[in-house]
Amino acid sequence: MENDLEGSESAVLPEVRLILIGERWAGKSVSGNTILGKERFECGRTRTTQTEVRHAKAQGRRLLVVDAPGWSRSLSLAEIPEGDKRRFKLNASRCPPGPHAFLLVVPVDSAFSVKNRRTVEEHMKLLGERVWRHTVVLFTCGDFLGEKTIEQHIESEGESLRWLTERCRNRYHVFDNKDRGDGGQVMRLLQMVDEVVRHNGGRCYQVDEQTLSAIEEKQREVAKRAEVRKRRSEEQRSQMRSLVSEMKTLSELRLVLLGSRRVGKTSLGNSVLGFKEHEDGKRTARSAARRGFVGSTEITVVDTPGWWKGFSVLDTPEATREEVMRSPFLCLPGPHIFLLAIDADASFNDKHLDAVTSHVELLGEGVWQRTVVVFTRGDWLGSHTAEEYIEGEGEALRSLVDRCGNRYHVVDNKNPDDGTQITELLEKIAETVAGDGRDYFVPDDKVFLTIQGRRSSVVEAANVRKSEVVAKRKILRDNSQELPELTMVMLGQKTFGKSATGNNLLHREAFPTFENQSSKMEMGNVAGRLVTVIDTPGWRNYPSYSKERDREIVRGLSLSPSGVHAVLLVVPLDLSFGEAQRAALEERLNLFDAAIWKHAIVLFTYGDNLAEETVEEHIEREHGALRWLIDKCENKYHVMNNTKKMDPGQVIELFEKIEEIVAGNDGRLFRPEMDDVYLRIEDNFGRRQLKLVLKQRLGEEYKRREVEMMAGFRETLLQLQAEVKGRKTSTRSMSLTMGNAFKKKDEKEKQKEDNVSLKIKQEIEKLDKDIEVKSSTLLQSSMDFFLPDLKAERPGSSVASSLPREEEPNRRYDDVLGWLSTLQIGTNFDNQMTLNFSQTSGYRSLMPYDDLDEGEEY
Repeated sequence: MENDLEGSESAVLPEVRLILIGERWAGKSVSGNTILGKERFECGRTRTTQTEVRHAKAQGRRLLVVDAPGWSRSLSLAEIPEGDKRRFKLNASRCPPGPHAFLLVVPVDSAFSVKNRRTVEEHMKLLGERVWRHTVVLFTCGDFLGEKTIEQHIESEGESLRWLTERCRNRYHVFDNKDRGDGGQVMRLLQMVDEVVRHNGGRCYQVDEQTLSAIEEKQREVAKRAEVRKRRSEEQRSQMRSLVSEMKTLSELRLVLLGSRRVGKTSLGNSVLGFKEHEDGKRTARSAARRGFVGSTEITVVDTPGWWKGFSVLDTPEATREEVMRSPFLCLPGPHIFLLAIDADASFNDKHLDAVTSHVELLGEGVWQRTVVVFTRGDWLGSHTAEEYIEGEGEALRSLVDRCGNRYHVVDNKNPDDGTQITELLEKIAETVAGDGRDYFVPDDKVFLTIQGRRSSVVEAANVRKSEVVAKRKILRDNSQELPELTMVMLGQKTFGKSATGNNLLHREAFPTFENQSSKMEMGNVAGRLVTVIDTPGWRNYPSYSKERDREIVRGLSLSPSGVHAVLLVVPLDLSFGEAQRAALEERLNLFDAAIWKHAIVLFTYGDNLAEETVEEHIEREHGALRWLIDKCENKYHVMNNTKKMDPGQVIELFEKIEEIVAGNDGRLFRPEMDDVYLRIEDNFGRRQLKLVLKQRLGEEYKRREVEMMAGFRETLLQLQAEVKGRKTSTRSMSLTMGNAFKKKDEKEKQKEDNVSLKIKQEIEKLDKDIEVKSSTLLQSSMDFFLPDLKAERPGSSVASSLPREEEPNRRYDDVLGWLSTLQIGTNFDNQMTLNFSQTSGYRSLMPYDDLDEGEEY
C-alpha cells in the first residue's frame, strides 16, 4: 500500500480521495458539491443510481470525490439486489489506489434508530472490518441543530448513534450545505481526513485483489448471460411481430395486475390506461376493474390486492386469496394477459419466488403462458439493463422469467409522461396474444360459484357472531364502571405490531418498534385513566422454543405485582392465522393457569387491511385456528388501526371493553403464581430435549440406511463393471479367431463398451465421494449432538449442569434422556422404522417421523 502522508504531524495530503456512502436522500451528492466547491453532482429529486467520480482543486489540494448510490433504510442487506452489493464493494476501486476516507453521511434532521444502525452495520460488513479505521461520520443538515451542539445531538439520539460514532473512533464532522460559502467547514473536514490517514500509518483503504478479481469475473459472466438473454428476447419478439402483422388490430384488451404489496401495481395500471391522477396511498383491498382507450383499443385493467413479499400463499389471508382468484371474472370472458409486477430496486430470492408462484397459481393452469413480468421502479436500475438485473440476481429470478417464456418489460412509474415505455409494453402484450392465437385465459366458473357461496355463508356467520357480542357487551356494560387505572400486558409474535400498538395506546413513542428483546413497562394518562402497558418480546411465526425468551415473556407479568386487568393477544389482520400460529400462542398461554383466558382479549392490528370487510367476516373467513382463538377468549376482540394515531375513539373503546372484562371477572386481576410458571417452562425444556434426542436418533438411522443402500448399489456397479470387462476380453478373442470380417463390428462394440465402462467408473467414483461425505457427516453429527454423559446410566449433569441450581429440570427427564440414548432403532415386517424397547418394558413403538416438528428452534 502507498504511503500518502509522510513527515511531521502537520503534513497534509496533496491529494485527497473520498467516498460518500449512506442512505438515500441523506445529502451525499450535495455534500460532494460542498467539498468540491462546485456543482459537480446532480442533486435535488434525482437519485444517484450509479457511482460517479468528480475531480477538482480546492483548499490548495487535488480532490477526488466518489458519490456512491445510497441504500434504503427500509431494506435489510438480504433485501438489496445482488448487483448493488457487488458494486458497493467495488466503489473503493473507483479512486485508485484507494480512498483515504469513507464519509458516512447521516442527516441530523431525522432519527437514527436501531434499524438505521443495523442497515449501516450490514453494509459496512461488505467492506470488511478494517473499513471502520478509514470512516468519518459526516452529519448533514447542520442548520437543523440550531443552538444545540453535535455532541448534545449524539447523546440525545440514544444508543444507536453513540454506537456509530464510537465505531468511527469519535471521528465526526458537521456540514451545513445551505452555507456553501463557509470554506472553513470543508477545511476542517480535510484536516480530519489527514488525521485519519496519519492514524492508519499513511495507508489508504484498498480492495483485496482476490475479492476484486472475483467480483469483476462475476460481472463479466453476468454481462455475457445478459447479452444472451437479450438476444433471445429479440429473436422471440421478431417471430411474434410477424404474427402480429398478419392479424387485425385488437378492438379490446383485458389485463390483470398481480404482485406483492407496495410494488407499484396501481401506478402501473394507471400508466397503461394513461391516467395521471395521483394514488391516495391506500392499499388495494379488493380486485377492481377500470377501463380506458389507447388508440382504438379498449383496455380493461383489473387491479388485485397484493401479498406480502417473501410470504407464501399460506400466510396470506383468505380474503386476499379470494380477491386474486376472483380477478379474472371482472373482465369476462377472461383476461388476455397477466402483468406480474416485480420491483427492480430490491432482491429476488427463493422465498420471493415461492411467494410469487404460490399466489399466481391460485388462478389455475395456463396462467404462466399468458404472464409478462413487468419490472417497476425502473429508474433505480440506472444505466444497468433489465437483463443485467435478471442475470445478476440469481437463479430464482431467472427461473421466474423463464417460466413466463422470457417475457419481461421495465417501467419507470415516476416518469409517466414517457409514452414510449407503455407503447412498447402494449406491443409486447399484442405479440404474446398473437403467439397464443388471440386466445385468452378462461376462468373456471366453479371457482366463482364457490367464492360467492362461501361469501354468503361467511356473512351469515359473521352476523350471528356480531349479534352475540353485542348482546354480551350490553350485559357487561351495565355492570361495569370506568376505572381510574388500567394495566394490560401484550403477548404475540414478532412483527405483529405489539410495540406500535403500545405506543398508540399511550399516545407516545414509549416502546422501540424494532426487535425488542426484553419486557418493558410504561405508563401514561390517557382518556382520564392512568394506563400501564407492558410490552413483551415476541416469538417467531413458526413453532419454536427458547427458554430464555419464554422466561422474559412471563417476567413481563411480574412487572405489575398487583396483576393485570387484561391480556392483549396481538394478531395481525394482514397475515393468515393458521395452525402453526395457534400452536405457538397456545404453548405460551399454557405456561399460565387456565384463568388467563378469562382476562384475554384478541387485539387485531393493521385494521386498515379490513377495508370494506367487517372484522367478524374476517374471523369467519379465516382458518379455523382463528375461530378457535376467538372462542377461547369468549368472543372478546378489538381492532386497532395504528396508522390512525390521532383517532382516540379506537383506544377509548378498547378501554371500555377491558372494563367490561374486569366486570365479568368480578373485579379480579390476573396475577399468576410465578413459581408455577417457571416450573412449567422447565418442563417444556425437558420435553423439547426428549424430542430433540428422538429426532436426532431417527435422522442418524435414516442416514445410516441411505449409506447402506448406496454401498449396495456400488457393489452392483462393480459387478457390472467386471462383467463388461469380461465381455470385452471375450469379444477380442473372438475377433482374433474369426478374422477381419468382424473387425469393424468389433471396433464399434468396443467403443460402446468403453463408453459404458467409463460411465460405470464415473458413477462408482461419485458414489465413493457421496458415501465418504455422508458417513463423515453421520459420524460428526452423532459426536456433536450426544453429550458424553448421555451415554451414562444417569446423565443428569449433561443437561442440567449448565443451569443454575434453582433452574435444574425435573430429574425424570434426565433419566429418560439417558435411556433414550441407548435405544436401538429397527424395522417391523412392513419395513417401518421402530424404536426397540426392552422386551420386559411392555412397550413397542412405531415412530411417526413425519409428525415430528421440523424447523423448530432450540
